[in-house]
Amino acid sequence: MIRLGKSLGLPAVWGAFAITYKLACPLAQAESLEARIFSSAVFFVVGTGLIFHARRALLRELRQMREVAGAAQNVLLRPLPPRIGGLAVAAGRLSASRGATVGGDLYEVAATEHGVRVVMGDVRGHGLAALATVAAVLGSFREAAHDEPELPLVLRRLERALDRHLRERARAEHPACGGAPPKTPVAEEFVTVLLLEIDRDGGISALNCGHPWPHLLSGTAQPLTDSDPLPPLGPFPLPADLAVLDCGRLLPGEALALHTDGMEDARDATGAFFPLRAALTDAVRVAPVSPQGVVHAVYDRLLRHTGHLPSDDAALLVLRNDRTRVPSQQREAARAARPAMELSGRRRDERRR
Repeated sequence: MIRLGKSLGLPAVWGAFAITYKLACPLAQAESLEARIFSSAVFFVVGTGLIFHARRALLRELRQMREVAGAAQNVLLRPLPPRIGGLAVAAGRLSASRGATVGGDLYEVAATEHGVRVVMGDVRGHGLAALATVAAVLGSFREAAHDEPELPLVLRRLERALDRHLRERARAEHPACGGAPPKTPVAEEFVTVLLLEIDRDGGISALNCGHPWPHLLSGTAQPLTDSDPLPPLGPFPLPADLAVLDCGRLLPGEALALHTDGMEDARDATGAFFPLRAALTDAVRVAPVSPQGVVHAVYDRLLRHTGHLPSDDAALLVLRNDRTRVPSQQREAARAARPAMELSGRRRDERRR
């Protein structure tokens, strides 16, 4: 109430002044040209003041709404710390909805006792309409990544969470509920999901449901694998047997670049697709690879390529192995040093005798 009174106080004063002048001031009743010009100037000043006050109030409300929306979006797709589980991390996102920073793309990185687990996904459609599905998938991953000992069990948790969300959406969108027909019917909803697990030795395990494969950044950008992914989550159930794909090792200093198809599908004015692989290669020509530098360089080139915001959400996540030596190398070095230490010990014993 106090805030409302303050916002209405100044317009009320200006309005009262204008009415008092019109009714009580003799100059306002005069018919001369000078009196009319003066009265017009008075009402012009009053009107300008009211417009200025209304504009300032609207801008203040807009700024507060943006702050609230930004806080809500950051809770959903929260900023990642610069280091997680020995990996340097950087991420970027562009939403196709003007004024939004979160759309249909999702990602998360979690350091667990099973290794560093990563999810990158893309909900059908883009913008604010996809936020509920993003929330369902991300919420499930943030729990399952720590609870489930195996990667296939994490993926099945995501599938069940998506199924529950779609069932609830179907009930809410039923004609009996009186809602408007949705732009994206539940029957057409799907989510592409890429799950990665990077263990303490740098070994990379993956499960992919219809998502673009990441690029390995090591001097150049090369696809991590060319294996065929599973279908996206939603239209079809997962197969009974989920075989985890072994994608080799992420060696110290090497990096992975995960992305959504909004990066590769972005076009310029002539219809040419954005050369993501070439942009990644140019960004890592100078060692060492900087995740933040890669993200900035790729998005700068993307915006120059399209000349405007992309027509689809576009997310990029870069992970660099900052571990100086992987544990298996340390164990091998310890095993190699053990015979030399034992021989040195025997020689010391012989000299003592």
